[in-house]
Amino acid sequence: MKIALPRPEVPDDQALWQRFIAGDVTAFDQLMSSHFRALFHYGSKFSSDKEFVKDCIQDLFLTLWEKRQNLSSDIAVKPYMMASLRRLMHRNITSKSRLSDEPFDNQEGTFEIEFSVEQEYIDNESTLVLTHKLKKLVDELPRRQKEVIYLKFFQELERNQISEIMEVSPQTVSNLLQIAIKQLQNHWKAEFIVFVLAHLFV
Repeated sequence: MKIALPRPEVPDDQALWQRFIAGDVTAFDQLMSSHFRALFHYGSKFSSDKEFVKDCIQDLFLTLWEKRQNLSSDIAVKPYMMASLRRLMHRNITSKSRLSDEPFDNQEGTFEIEFSVEQEYIDNESTLVLTHKLKKLVDELPRRQKEVIYLKFFQELERNQISEIMEVSPQTVSNLLQIAIKQLQNHWKAEFIVFVLAHLFV
């Protein structure tokens, strides 16, 4: 019989953030460690240059540390960091023309979502087939619709948080999500789409 060991308590983002802006280096290190993976995956949706993405994340954390005394103590940490990284990459991509000469928000097809399925579903071959089909359909969506799908279902963010990250109105987020789901619904029932997306991770 396997005995589950208790997990060590990890400070929540808000507590770490408040300690960080007060100058706590340990809290800053914990924030970097806990958010790097999500930020790297998100940044990789906009650039295939992994070193460029890592450099942008490093620049982001350096900027946060330098400006910590001017930062608000009451923010949603994860959406704030994702929004900040998105803007930073936008500026760097625009200035260095690493991807193209088109504006950041007009780059259709550059937002790539990677699909994998939880272990409990891997043995179900029919689910895998349907998942691959869904991935193909999602890949065909416009970039901003794919980004909304990613932030909503993969990062489990709320509408207002997605609005902050993408710098659009909450209503625009709702519209993009509805259009994307409707497009997918042309092939499958919406309930199945939501079920599959809810069990996919990057």
